[in-house]
Amino acid sequence: MRLLHTSDWHLGRAFHRVNMLGAQGEFIGHLVTTVRERGVDAVVVSGDVYDRAVPPLAAVELFDDALHRLAALGVPTVMISGNHDSARRLGVGAGLIDRAGIHLRTVPSACGTPVVLEDAFGDVVFYGLPYLEPALVKDEFGVDKAGHEAVLAAAMDRVRADLATRARGTRSVVLAHAFVTGGEASDSERDITVGGVASVPAGVFDGVDYTALGHLHGSQTITERVRYSGSPLPYSFSETDHRKSMWLVDLAADGSVEAERVDCPVPRALARIRGRLEDLLADPELAGHEEAWVEATLTDPVRPAEPMARLVERFPHTLSLVFDPERAPDDPDVSYARRLAGRSDQQIAEDFVAHVRGAGPDSREQAVLQGAFDAVRTDDTVREVAR
Repeated sequence: MRLLHTSDWHLGRAFHRVNMLGAQGEFIGHLVTTVRERGVDAVVVSGDVYDRAVPPLAAVELFDDALHRLAALGVPTVMISGNHDSARRLGVGAGLIDRAGIHLRTVPSACGTPVVLEDAFGDVVFYGLPYLEPALVKDEFGVDKAGHEAVLAAAMDRVRADLATRARGTRSVVLAHAFVTGGEASDSERDITVGGVASVPAGVFDGVDYTALGHLHGSQTITERVRYSGSPLPYSFSETDHRKSMWLVDLAADGSVEAERVDCPVPRALARIRGRLEDLLADPELAGHEEAWVEATLTDPVRPAEPMARLVERFPHTLSLVFDPERAPDDPDVSYARRLAGRSDQQIAEDFVAHVRGAGPDSREQAVLQGAFDAVRTDDTVREVAR
């Protein structure tokens, strides 16, 4: 069976001030063409279909168009909700849409109930694990501690229990939306840290033939059987080095996997340039970036006059301007942003406590701080989904 694995469409999202809806529409067309021309038997979409719980109408219309075009091909599609989606909204009409071969899996309690497809060698079962917010699903899965590893492990126990009841040789595919250890994050993914831990080990998914992951925006191979497709389009300059693609996965009769990357159309290259303004404007080696979307970091000791206007003259698609003046590391004027770079909310809060009273928080106080951050993040998730 040949699968096309994609995820993280983020329909409705912009790239800085650039509306990406047209590029997202081009991607949907490319997806449909790939399905038709490469003999795809099933499409799997591993979450974050939309960029937010209540997407703009134009994004909903594009999603509707995608569903109609996939259904018209007669190729089954299995799709889960991600942490950006409202599972309840995305799942509306799932029972009816199911009849058209579009299988939406958004309900955590149904993790162990697969979509069953068939090829010449027998059944292939697809288990959809939508994004599992630990604080919201721990009771459903009977876990004591609200953590990603605990709830995913419990969900996978249901998967393996169902798989054990099926005929010998039944092949299996899991769709999941999570941060798996070994994956490389970018700046455009929403933080899902719980209790100071965001990732889960790849071993959680042992026992199935292929795990189609979503959440991280870079295409990655965690193991030969556990992969991220990544987002089909860039959504931050941290993705400058990404090759945007989908996985074309051949699942053999014996459950072995072969995977090929299929490139996605990207409207414009990304470039990060750094240096003093006059040097950037004169450097001949930067000529290849003149048609790219550009993030420019200026290192001038003193902020130059009208830097954006001058940059746009050479790099007309400059979207982001960052100031990082050249200074010694011990310079007291080093920027607040630089001092905070790479530090988590928890670390920043602990630093503040140490600054105010002269000593950092003890383990009990660290736990209180972490609990507060988790509570706020979970509350934000609940409020967004309930809108």
